[in-house]
Amino acid sequence: MQSVIDMKTKLEGVFPKKQAVVLAEVITDAYSELVKTSDFNELKGIVKELAQAQKRTETRVEELAQAQTRTENELRELVVEHKKTRRQLGGLSTTVGYGLEDKAFKALPELLKKDFKLVVRGRLKRQYVKENKGKEIEVNVIGEALRNGKKVVIVGESESQLSKNDVNQFIRKKVKRLEGVFEEIFPVLVTYMTSAPDVERYVKEKGIALYYSYDF
Repeated sequence: MQSVIDMKTKLEGVFPKKQAVVLAEVITDAYSELVKTSDFNELKGIVKELAQAQKRTETRVEELAQAQTRTENELRELVVEHKKTRRQLGGLSTTVGYGLEDKAFKALPELLKKDFKLVVRGRLKRQYVKENKGKEIEVNVIGEALRNGKKVVIVGESESQLSKNDVNQFIRKKVKRLEGVFEEIFPVLVTYMTSAPDVERYVKEKGIALYYSYDF
């Protein structure tokens, strides 16, 4: 765009000076307005694109929120199902354990007599016992026996598949907590099988008698 002065000079070659000045100013103003209108139209286009992009973003955010809600609902359902499965497995494990213990109640007296010269008095049973801090704990296998005329209390537990960790827990949660409550404890573990070849040796190193289901 030429300057107003250049335009006025050219127009003076055709029009009188006053007319040339007016025409130059009118043309300049008209061009300025044209530019402003063009810029405004371009700005409107940009704003429209931004609005559309914002709308797409809001739609996507809403879709993500709905997806998250579905995921949260599915997770809650999975948690509920997991709890049900754990209860079912826990019940199955308890049933299997009780079955093994029921066999042990009948077979252990003879086995303990043969292997350790322990004469069981009365019956072996499953019951709650007050431990050395006064809390009642469940003992899977418990009963009195005599060895060389001395009273011994048999404390036992069953595990479907015995591991070293099970052995340690038995010692910590049962044997240690009953020390002082009974003068002498004879610990026993019964199982279907061990989780590793060295578990049986580990049990014996801890001074615990071990019997398998096929011993009964």
